[in-house]
Amino acid sequence: MRKLVLLCLWSLLLGTTAAYATIFGQLHGVVHDPQHRPIAGARVVLQASTSAYTQSTVTNQDGSFTLSSIPLGDYVITVSQSGFASRKETLTLASDTAPALHFELQVGTVQQSVSVENPAYTANVNTVTPTTLVDRETIALTPGSDRTNSLSMITDYTPGAYITHDMLHMRGGHQVSWLIDGVEVPNTNIASNLAAQISPKDIDYIEIQRGSYTSDIGDRTYGVFNVVPRTGFERNRQAELIVTAGNFFQTDDQLNFGDHTEKFAYYASLNGNRSDYGLAPPVGEVLHDATNGYGGFASLIYNGSAKDQFRLMTQLRNDYFQIPYDPDPNSFGNQQFDSSGLRDGQHESDAIVAFTWLRTFNPSTVLQVSPFYHYNKANYESNPNDTPVATTADRSSTYGGAQASITTAIARNTIQAGLYSFGQHDNYLFGAIFNDDSGNANFTKPDSASGGVIEEYISDNFKATSWLTLIAGLRETRFQGEFSENATDPRFGVAVRVPKLNWVFRAFYGRYYQPPPLLTAAGPIVQFANDNNTDFAPLHGERDEEHQFGVQIPLRGWVLDVDTFKTRVNNFLDHSNVGNSSIYFPVTVDGALIRAWELSLRSPRLWHFGQAHLAYSNQIAEQRGAITGGLICVPITSPECDVDPGYTPVDHDQRNTLNVGFNATLPWQVTASTNVYYGSGFTNGNPDPATPYPNAYLPQHTSVDLSVGKSFGEKLTASVTATNLANYRVLLDNSLTFGGFHFNDPRQIYGEVKYRFKY
Repeated sequence: MRKLVLLCLWSLLLGTTAAYATIFGQLHGVVHDPQHRPIAGARVVLQASTSAYTQSTVTNQDGSFTLSSIPLGDYVITVSQSGFASRKETLTLASDTAPALHFELQVGTVQQSVSVENPAYTANVNTVTPTTLVDRETIALTPGSDRTNSLSMITDYTPGAYITHDMLHMRGGHQVSWLIDGVEVPNTNIASNLAAQISPKDIDYIEIQRGSYTSDIGDRTYGVFNVVPRTGFERNRQAELIVTAGNFFQTDDQLNFGDHTEKFAYYASLNGNRSDYGLAPPVGEVLHDATNGYGGFASLIYNGSAKDQFRLMTQLRNDYFQIPYDPDPNSFGNQQFDSSGLRDGQHESDAIVAFTWLRTFNPSTVLQVSPFYHYNKANYESNPNDTPVATTADRSSTYGGAQASITTAIARNTIQAGLYSFGQHDNYLFGAIFNDDSGNANFTKPDSASGGVIEEYISDNFKATSWLTLIAGLRETRFQGEFSENATDPRFGVAVRVPKLNWVFRAFYGRYYQPPPLLTAAGPIVQFANDNNTDFAPLHGERDEEHQFGVQIPLRGWVLDVDTFKTRVNNFLDHSNVGNSSIYFPVTVDGALIRAWELSLRSPRLWHFGQAHLAYSNQIAEQRGAITGGLICVPITSPECDVDPGYTPVDHDQRNTLNVGFNATLPWQVTASTNVYYGSGFTNGNPDPATPYPNAYLPQHTSVDLSVGKSFGEKLTASVTATNLANYRVLLDNSLTFGGFHFNDPRQIYGEVKYRFKY
């Protein structure tokens, strides 16, 4: 505990001098006349497309202007000056970017204006990171996407992202980073949580980044989800009540409200959900699979002065999941993992508090300081009469720390330096009651561990020309737990726009270090592991090396984004269970190799009423060698521990994944959306010609989702949604997590009503 306190103090002391990643960007521009002479004193107004958020400034003597600390999202920018026609353009701003714009004002009267409707999705030469931006309107339209524990807002729009054994996997792994309001939420645990990090109903924008990260974004190469929460700027003393009801006795309800003034904005929500169907069951029927949860979210933003902004985000959630089982003790699945005698459940809690101070020293220099607190609990609990083993596996983790950055623009360089640090303390309780006549002694074993991370970085985004951007950065990480580890990770990238074609080519090379879980083991649980031919070894951090190349191709408002990447991994983090029990432990495998090429396509508004999207991935995720940390095989000389030194597919390897959909806004205030998902099938953990699943991969699967809604004036909206419309069920995967085998979701149909009112 003493180490934890010291790390937290160090974090808070150093945090005030130096962002991990932020939700903010900068905007630079020049305003000139048709002869390219600068126009001084022109008024520049930036207005958010989906809220009342606004910024404004006037141009300098050289016609230049800068707007700082702009949250990512869609905007309309208007430039006006007496004697010239005003000009209006749309743009989409990504986080941690500083695009340079040029505005040419035509001579005219103040009543004249020129409107240039640029597509929201255009090729971006300011970043090398492949990015998908999803706004709250898209989340509301996408079938099933706004339910509390849904991740369709990610999987439907992101290549190589899918759900298997009830967990999100992306780019060959499932360790992803969530950032809320630009503050990274630390969570070093692997595969112990089932609930989503944040309710989709509380999201204004989510920026999905996949690889090629600048050095201000940290350790997890597989995916970064940068959430801009709703703030109240989109409200004017307005509340919204959302009520749903559907099959499996499901409901997912929320009450939210918000308001804003020029200086202050607030948003708050309360939500509750329940259903008889929660987790993917090990058989085609839904049995012992109820789930329920409740929580709340609040956002407060205060503009103390023209230079100081204060932001507070807080969230609290509780969730419960019954663990489904296969009732037939003689079934094929129960011969691999016997779940017939289990009557288990999982309780989860999560609390987040993140405070941010933004200080704008001048239009080019911004300081961000963000202390944070995160509490996360996942308790796996069994009926004492469970067979063969009644398992208890409780964990609670407490994180406290700070992140901070200072960003400045010097000539063509945007330079950022920062620090991210947290202290962590975990408490564990492991227990087992053996009802299988094995002779193993029952045990209950509490444990605890403390540690922390300190990371510093510096990065530079150099805008060499309007068509060439270079990035370079260095990230230094120090992990302290039962042992210490250091990592120095360089990152380099280039983005080049081809003139006239406006194609943007990207290339990247970078390294990452992911700190390990703090989990330890001793006493009876070690003896239990030994009895199952396993032992415990310390977990060390994962180290990744990524190569990526991509291109963005815009054409008449369509944007095609294609990339290919290769990630080499040492100490690949995964998870395993102890014997025939539900005690899950993180493990590290000697190495892994993930290779893929990805494609995403977004359309402009077609025929004035709809937008199409497509995401495709062809991916190979393989691991090599023995388990090196966590539950290792012993004795190492036994035939069971003789591991093929070559590469073999990981349990969540799926070679082809496709999502294609269309969101439409129709006449008479009607909306309609659909999404088709295709997966070629996950790795078969036990191919055998004598079984129903003889091939190396499990069956391919396709599902169709559909949603139709209608607004009745400004206050009332009603919709009906059906997911997996055909109710086509297949064995999705047979990895031994949370109940053994897993079938894909059944058909779910529910109706939703939204009622908006003033207060």
